[in-house]
Amino acid sequence: MKYQDLISEFEAKLEALETCTDDILYRAETGIAYTERWIKTLREEVVRHGFGSIQEEIFFFKHIKPQIFSKLIYYSKLFNIESKRPRSSSKFQIKYLNNQIDKLQVFFNDNLEFYHYYRRGATSLDEQYFVRGKSDLRSTTDFFNFYIDEKFSTCQDGTVAAIMAYDMLIVYLQQEIEKLENYKDNQNTNLMKQSSRLFWTGNKTDLIELIYALQSSGAINSGTADIKEMATLFEQIFNIDLGNYYHTFIEIRARKGSRTKFLDRLQESLLKRFEESDT
Repeated sequence: MKYQDLISEFEAKLEALETCTDDILYRAETGIAYTERWIKTLREEVVRHGFGSIQEEIFFFKHIKPQIFSKLIYYSKLFNIESKRPRSSSKFQIKYLNNQIDKLQVFFNDNLEFYHYYRRGATSLDEQYFVRGKSDLRSTTDFFNFYIDEKFSTCQDGTVAAIMAYDMLIVYLQQEIEKLENYKDNQNTNLMKQSSRLFWTGNKTDLIELIYALQSSGAINSGTADIKEMATLFEQIFNIDLGNYYHTFIEIRARKGSRTKFLDRLQESLLKRFEESDT
C-alpha cells in the first residue's frame, strides 16, 4: 500500500518520543503536535491522489487512517487524564485511574454493535462504514469534528481510531495502577521492617481508645482511614499487640461513668503542663 511507508516513518517518530523522556505531559503534548501534522499530510495525499478503487478506499479508512488518528485521540485523552490526576496518596490515585477506565468502557458499551463487527473482522458493511459520502444513523461518534470532512472521513473510521486509542489508554492506566499498587506494597513492607524504639507503657485499652478517637475525629485521611490499618500501624510504632481491639471498643462503649477515661486524663495532663509552664 502506498501509504505504508508514511505510517512506518510516523511510528518511528513516536517510538523515539516515547523513549526520550519520562515526562508524560510533555510526551502527550508533543505527540498531539506530531499526529496533527501527519494527519494533515495524509489528508493532502488523499485529496491529491484519491483512490484507484472502492476496495482501496475501504482499506485506507479501515486500516491506514485509524493508525494515525488513534494516536491523536490517545495523546489528547492521555494529556487530559494526566493533567487532572491527583497528586495525593496511592489510594486516591488508584481510585481516579480506575474511574477513568470505567469512563472509557462506556464508549465500548455505547458502540457495542460496531465494536463486535470490527473485532470479528467482518466485511459485509464495509462499503457503508468506510466509503466517503455514506452516513450511519447508528454512529455515536462525536469527537474531533475538526478532522471530520467529506473529503477525508467516513462514518466509522473515527470509531475504529477511538477503539484503538482507548485500548491503548486502558493498558496504560492498568500499568499505572499496577505501579502504584506495587509501590504501596513496598512501602508497607519497608514499614514492617523498620523497628521502633518506642514502647507503649500504658494499658492496651487506653491506646485503643486513642485510636478510635483519632479515627472518629477525621484528623487522619479525613476520617476515611480504616481502624484495622491504624491499629496495625500503632502496633508497629509502639511494639505492642492490641489483641481483639473491636471487642475492647465494645467494652469501652459499655463503661459506666465516663466512656473516655484516657482522653480525659490526657486533657488533664496537658492542662496541668500548661499551668506549670506559665508559672
